[in-house]
Amino acid sequence: MKREGQIKVDSENLFPIIKKWLYSDKDIFLREIVANGCDAIKKLQSLNSIGEADCGEWKPRIDIVLDRDAKTLSVTDNGIGMTEEEVEKYITQVAFSGAAEFIEQYKDKTDADAGIIGHFGLGFYSAYMISDVVEIETLSYKPESKPVHWSSNGSHTYEISDGSRQERGTTVIMHFSEDGAEFCDSFRLRSVLKKYCRFMPYEIYFTCIQEDIKKDGTGENTDDKPAEKPEEKPVNITDPLWLKAPKDCTTEEYEDFYREVFPDINLPLFWIHLNVDYPFNLKGILYFPKQTDKLQVMPGEIKLFSNQVYIADNIKEVVPEFLMLLKGVIDCPDLPLNVSRSFLQNDSEVAKISRHITKKVADKLVSVFKNERKDYESYWEDISPFIKFGCIKDERFYDRMKDIILYKSISGEYKVFSELPKTEDNKVYYVSDSALQAQYVKIFEDNGMDAIILEHNIDTHYVTFLEYKESDIKFVRIDSEIGEALKSEESSGSEVNDEEIINIFKDALSMDKLEIKTQALKTGDTPAIITINEYQRRINDMNKLYGNMFGMSDEKAQETLIINTANKTVRALEKLDGEERNIICRHIYDLAAIGQRRLSAEELKGFIQRSVQVMEMIGE
Repeated sequence: MKREGQIKVDSENLFPIIKKWLYSDKDIFLREIVANGCDAIKKLQSLNSIGEADCGEWKPRIDIVLDRDAKTLSVTDNGIGMTEEEVEKYITQVAFSGAAEFIEQYKDKTDADAGIIGHFGLGFYSAYMISDVVEIETLSYKPESKPVHWSSNGSHTYEISDGSRQERGTTVIMHFSEDGAEFCDSFRLRSVLKKYCRFMPYEIYFTCIQEDIKKDGTGENTDDKPAEKPEEKPVNITDPLWLKAPKDCTTEEYEDFYREVFPDINLPLFWIHLNVDYPFNLKGILYFPKQTDKLQVMPGEIKLFSNQVYIADNIKEVVPEFLMLLKGVIDCPDLPLNVSRSFLQNDSEVAKISRHITKKVADKLVSVFKNERKDYESYWEDISPFIKFGCIKDERFYDRMKDIILYKSISGEYKVFSELPKTEDNKVYYVSDSALQAQYVKIFEDNGMDAIILEHNIDTHYVTFLEYKESDIKFVRIDSEIGEALKSEESSGSEVNDEEIINIFKDALSMDKLEIKTQALKTGDTPAIITINEYQRRINDMNKLYGNMFGMSDEKAQETLIINTANKTVRALEKLDGEERNIICRHIYDLAAIGQRRLSAEELKGFIQRSVQVMEMIGE
């Protein structure tokens, strides 16, 4: 017997809202329908465990069948099924949640709520994002139940009649609309299954009718309609590694899981296995990936799940922003599937989860530092951008990390903050480019001085942050000034007129904005060096990174040419005639500039020409 009814909704515009606004991606419909199937199986398992259902020999499974000729997609579970009354209640009353009622009814008898995923009503109607017509064939687990058929074309009406299903469970049949035609493709559906259903708790099998069509040499089909070939194995992993106890997992399993989930040719450095039961339920694995770019912070990927159902990547309300540099999975059953950002931002439990994840990461890093110091040092170049970014973004994280942050010295030794090489006035010299600043590094090394290496882009921000946190310390780039320790107190062995040397260089270079000074250095090997104002240079670096979004002056940082009066060539300048002297002065400036920055194309061209002129002078 067939009869008609009207779907009970709160708004006449419900279907347009579902189709266009309820979900940001159309492909999420498959997650919703399959998740409903998982709920149906979980409910039946719960009732079976308390004797209210007799399942007999039963292997839970979900079957997904794409029929490309019929342009339909069917999702079948062998779970609890529905009676006609339940179909009326859970399908036609859209705002009603079958999951919520089931949990309330059996909360004192089972642990059903631990595995129930979502809200059946709205989840079911996501099928209309890709369908013109949706049908349901269902048979309840209850004795003497009759099969039920339901269908609707997405209007306010539906038809309900006797069904044809012979086995307990539910089949949802979606007839593709024009908008949903893209899903009438097995490769497209497999990618959606891999994204959303890869770790769902019950085996999922996918079959495509008309998929394996034989072709002859001309590319024509040789079969009128090939037989359906069921999948030989499930498309999902029902027991992902994060559900196991950490003590039961091997290194090989962690690495294999990483390869399975993330497209990375490199193995992770190490990992953190999260396993929390109280005060909230949280499981997951966070991997520290190897950074392939030593200058840029490579983005990571944190996949968020709820009861093994994928929600989204990189939700910063749950996973702190700086942890996004890691790769991993986090499964938090307390989060609903269709959760809004505003909900996450205002939920106190979500904030607790975020803080707990941060604490566990910090605890792991401290443990590795204390117990595996050599390994920690070998990881440092890869994990330092993540740790420094975390310190800048979260001061509580910095408080936990500050004693285990390493600083590599120019001698290659790793030091913690308390061991940093400081001058008497609490200055710490650092190198931002070992190759470019090699001349300055050599001067330091030759004079028994030390500096630390801070070469990553994030260090531009990090040194400023450290000066804010540790106000008694001042960081100075190695080419920013000549410290007292490098100045020679001994006579150069030849009288040098400092003012005359300065005037010689001013005439030769004709650079009005260049400040020129003289100083006898402890090393006589270098005729001159260029220093650059630390504060102005930092502003320039920030402007380059952010396009002067802060409205700071983009005027070039002040350069100072320091003429080393302990150098033999400098001392001999006064004896040269005007033209030769100008060439040598300009060449000395070129050499100093090369040791401080990369020459422009025009500067490099001039340097090569003057190098030839210098060689010609020697040959005369």
